[in-house]
Amino acid sequence: MIKNGRHKIIRDIIENNNIETQFQLTDELKKHGFNVTQATVSRDIKEMGLIKIAYGENAFRYSFPVGMMAGNVYERAKRMFRDNIQKIEGSENIIVVKTLPGVAQAVASCIDGLGWKELLGCVAGDDTIIIAIRERDSLNELCRRLQELCI
Repeated sequence: MIKNGRHKIIRDIIENNNIETQFQLTDELKKHGFNVTQATVSRDIKEMGLIKIAYGENAFRYSFPVGMMAGNVYERAKRMFRDNIQKIEGSENIIVVKTLPGVAQAVASCIDGLGWKELLGCVAGDDTIIIAIRERDSLNELCRRLQELCI
């Protein structure tokens, strides 16, 4: 949960500040109570898929790719599922995913980010996600694919 919280703060920092270096990001995280090293920040940047974009003459800052979910979507979803999923069950055209408390919305965002055409969308609470699927015939296959993310 510490990493998830740190990633949320990194997102906020990146969206609201011109962060040019890993050291600047490390300092900002320390201001938010995260005692991290530059190596940890480097891993976070890679996991979140941050890129550097120009924001002035010869100036570059960290950002998220435009129109894309941060990071390698599938790998991030696998990590989130392995760390946070407790149960996956389906019925008709609904899949219910039980998570650890407080992470359902982050996991639902990962599911939405997968872009699977069979998924209509997710609604998440604190520890439960409801996934609407297009065709009930794809229920078992989707449940299997979601279960594979937990491995």
